[in-house]
Amino acid sequence: MLLEVRDLQVEFKTRDGIAKAVNGVTYSVAAGETLAVLGESGSGKSVTAQAVMGILDMPPGRITGGEIVFQGQDLLKLKEDERRKIRGSGMAMIFQDALSSLNPVLSVGAQLGEMYSVHRGMSRADAKAKAVELMDRVRIPAAKERVGQYPHQFSGGMRQRIMIAMAMALEPALIIADEPTTALDVTVQAQVMDLLAELQREMNMGLILITHDLGVVADVADRIAVMYAGRIVEEAPVHEIYKAPAHPYTRGLLDSIPRLDQKGQELYAIKGLPPNLMHIPSGCAFHPRCPMAQDVCRTDIPPLANVSEGRRSACHFWKECLNG
Repeated sequence: MLLEVRDLQVEFKTRDGIAKAVNGVTYSVAAGETLAVLGESGSGKSVTAQAVMGILDMPPGRITGGEIVFQGQDLLKLKEDERRKIRGSGMAMIFQDALSSLNPVLSVGAQLGEMYSVHRGMSRADAKAKAVELMDRVRIPAAKERVGQYPHQFSGGMRQRIMIAMAMALEPALIIADEPTTALDVTVQAQVMDLLAELQREMNMGLILITHDLGVVADVADRIAVMYAGRIVEEAPVHEIYKAPAHPYTRGLLDSIPRLDQKGQELYAIKGLPPNLMHIPSGCAFHPRCPMAQDVCRTDIPPLANVSEGRRSACHFWKECLNG
């Protein structure tokens, strides 16, 4: 297995108290596999990814438990300089907002070439040539002419391609893509996702795709992990989760997707708001919003039970949900 996250726990110390952002997350990713991590804002998706990458702000963040095993090494036991060597060459991250992630005062060629200068010790000329190769690889037109341009001179979709190129530069074994299609129109979204999938197949990389949009992952993911209040509430192969969700929260997310056959009807929305992470409800954290909630849901935290091979659900009534 390429990556195994085991019982990961992360909290943030704030002026108002301790926010428990990640509460025992366990998942794995194999080489060549795509795991989509879904959930509303505040569910712990990005914090888990930052902990895996080793870029969590500490303080105020703090990893309080668990293991992150990458290619047989527990990353949490490594020194910072050892983890820095893994970032970029072993695993890399594509961030949500390309414009704020790129340095506005450096050309894209300089930023792409820096990867080779720092990690491979290349000369400036060789690094620039590699930057042009990368831009060609992610299908940026006229790469040789545009390598000296700055991030603001590129469209949103092209900037995201540059972010993908930076992540792919050192051919890592694992890519984490955090909302890579946010703020892009649907046509460009599809192009970016197709590009990611093609590069992944070509390099046999593991891919963790973080998103809140179930529509984006349908054609690219192998498995889906659904997060709520810092926990995984359901994990399943992609086709099974779309066919018959085994958790009411997953069902609510699926029902919230606009459909052509419901034109003119009011869009479904999950009632209520995600919980305050400093005051997570007792029992199942989803019970205040759940249409299936009963007394046991308010008192007992449901275990992540095996539904079938490769499928888990953290719901006391997963059988009823699955058959509903």
